[in-house]
Amino acid sequence: MTDDITRTVQRIAAEAPGRVAAAATLEELRAVEGELLGKKGELTALKKGMGALDPEARRAAGQAMNEVRASVEAAIAARRTDLEGAARALTLAAERLDLTEAVEHRQRGSLHLVTQTMDRLVDVFVGMGFTVAEGPEVETDWYNFEALNIPAAHPARGMWDTLYVDLGDPETVLLRTHTSPVQIRVMTDGEPPIYAVMPGRVYRRDTADASHMPVFHQIEGLVVDRGISFADLAGTLEAFTSAYFGGSIHSRLRPSYFPFTEPSAEYDINCIFCEGRGCRTCGQTGWLELGGCGMVHPNVLRNVGLDAEEWTGFAFGFGLDRLALMRHGVDDIREMFTGDVRFLEQFPA
Repeated sequence: MTDDITRTVQRIAAEAPGRVAAAATLEELRAVEGELLGKKGELTALKKGMGALDPEARRAAGQAMNEVRASVEAAIAARRTDLEGAARALTLAAERLDLTEAVEHRQRGSLHLVTQTMDRLVDVFVGMGFTVAEGPEVETDWYNFEALNIPAAHPARGMWDTLYVDLGDPETVLLRTHTSPVQIRVMTDGEPPIYAVMPGRVYRRDTADASHMPVFHQIEGLVVDRGISFADLAGTLEAFTSAYFGGSIHSRLRPSYFPFTEPSAEYDINCIFCEGRGCRTCGQTGWLELGGCGMVHPNVLRNVGLDAEEWTGFAFGFGLDRLALMRHGVDDIREMFTGDVRFLEQFPA
């Protein structure tokens, strides 16, 4: 009796893969499944004869049948997936509409180099837990200067060559000179904790040359929470540097001045071309200046209604265009704005 069951199990194990593979439709596969595993299937029929076996033989036969059942079920599941995929492909092909036009082939375009750089940066910061915030490019004086601890006639206003808009009272509406106004909007529109980055286009009254344009792009970051320190700022920038440029590139902070942060610092990274050894690009220093950063000034927190004794934070920002130039070895920022297809084709998305 035991030998009969064993031989039958072995036969089913040998024949089942071929029978499953031969099923050309889902209906045929269901029929094969019933013949092998159904209530009246071959494996189920074998179980009825196991009652006459001694315990040891019954255990061995049961284990063998369970192994065969598992392999048959796996084969059926795989074949069902294949048949369902084929059926779905046939349905899609039958329902497909040809919307192409009889025109000459045109090369597909891609995202601009600045947009590619912005998307990569945003992806890195989102991966670090930041959200993305945006704001208007035409701003009021309060958002662009006053709330950022730069009152009227403050000497720091000379750092921004502002383009004012002929709207409202004189010098009250302007094209934003940085993306920092979005930080003010984020803090006034929501409650801390805040972990956000603000990418966007900004404007200054600059003469176009190899390193300056009157319109360019920035990305800034803002963190406001309890217990935030300068060490958190340094650690965040180092984590970003390694994530974006690779583990061989690191950051450093140098003392600086910005009216909306205190203390303030310049954010440098190892030269991405020589990795700190010194080259023509970095002036043999081994470092490249990337942007500015610092702890959010208590006056800025008070201007948006936050208690500077309860909340602290840091902010940082750098130019996207300059970062794109460095990453791809472009030596003239004007190339990014001419729309020359020969230049743009070098940087497919």
